[in-house]
Amino acid sequence: MLALPEQLDSQWLALLQREANKPYMLQLQGFIEQRLAAGATVYPPREQWFDALLHTPFEKVRVVLLGQDPYHGPGQAHGLSFSVPNEVPIPPSLRNIFRELVDDVGVPLPATGNLTPWAKQGVLLLNAVLTVEAKQAGSHAKQGWERLTDELIAALNEQREGLVFLLWGAYAQRKAAMIDASKHKIICAPHPSPLSAYRGFFGSKPFSQINAYFTGQQKAPIDWALNDHPQTTLF
Repeated sequence: MLALPEQLDSQWLALLQREANKPYMLQLQGFIEQRLAAGATVYPPREQWFDALLHTPFEKVRVVLLGQDPYHGPGQAHGLSFSVPNEVPIPPSLRNIFRELVDDVGVPLPATGNLTPWAKQGVLLLNAVLTVEAKQAGSHAKQGWERLTDELIAALNEQREGLVFLLWGAYAQRKAAMIDASKHKIICAPHPSPLSAYRGFFGSKPFSQINAYFTGQQKAPIDWALNDHPQTTLF
């Protein structure tokens, strides 16, 4: 069984425990342990695999920002989709996210790639696959993680109302079929990767769309600014 953080809230914990001993999860665990035994470097560190859930309890989720799999460079991945820890240079896709953020809502250009402040406001920064091997994007795809994270998305869809699902790129947009658009808002755009950002990601205004949706429900908007959280490494 994969080690689950003791600090997880009861609803996330119950969902993970329900899945933990199913054959697909045992196969996933065996695969990861085999890769580690073979000397593979796996990101993020084991203790951060479930950090997206740790930072954003089930009942606090307001936005689901779905990524594909973690960054595969040294020190980049820390369990939150698109985010990097303090002191780590900002990756190209995140730079493009920040460019759109500044253009959309006018916050100062973030000097940190650490999106934990968003997570603590209810933005679930969830990758579909929670681990990856060094320098090998997609190396842990189709081993079981996707089935687990689909279960998490399904639970949010069924048990919560008024969430925003932010789906960037074709991979994330396939998850739209799982989401009840009569209960939740779905925002789609091309992926912020340098390969696709100019195909409609720039100018898509996701951040103001999210806050307009919440304001329309008489709910507090998300504070997207990140510069209250000091960081020394610029682009």
